[in-house]
Amino acid sequence: MSRILLADDSQQALRLGEQILTGEGLQVVSVTDGATALRRLHDADPDVLITDVFLPTKNGFELARYIKAQPEQKHVRVVFAAGVADQFDEQDAKNAGAEAILRKPFEASALLAAIRPLLAQAKAEREKQAGSQGRFERSTIRAAVTLAIDSAMPVMIEEMTERVMLALSQQRVPVPAASTTGAERKSASAPAESAPPAEPASQAIGDQR
Repeated sequence: MSRILLADDSQQALRLGEQILTGEGLQVVSVTDGATALRRLHDADPDVLITDVFLPTKNGFELARYIKAQPEQKHVRVVFAAGVADQFDEQDAKNAGAEAILRKPFEASALLAAIRPLLAQAKAEREKQAGSQGRFERSTIRAAVTLAIDSAMPVMIEEMTERVMLALSQQRVPVPAASTTGAERKSASAPAESAPPAEPASQAIGDQR
């Protein structure tokens, strides 16, 4: 399955892009800044990077130049995305390594028309590299494992939460110590009755007489 790395600091652009791309059966890894995009290039190993031109931390130009300078990223195709009001030199973008330039908000037919030939090129380049090496690439296997873990993580978290909740509900509730009755509490709190006072010795002798 083809993979897309979608880098944009606009949540609206990310959601729209994800909706269009996943609807075509593509795997999508979304990030919101250039530094994260740079890290995910290695573990996601995408076929196409769609990046906002003015991405925070590292912009689209920096990402494109980095990709084109890395032999192991030779298959990755780069698409620049920019808002209608964003001003930049499109020739500079192509010189940096952008194979296509799109305007946002994304329009489904334009987005898919731009990336389909790029996905085909990425696939052909991968096959060429695999044929020359005669084995599976470590980066491809790592990317597949990473994406499998990413997709399984929400289910694993939910399952572990249910197990913990079940274990807690099955714990025996401690039985509180037996409480005393109201009468016992009253008896315990009442002052003890004092013994009658002893009669004076002289009175006792007089009585004997």
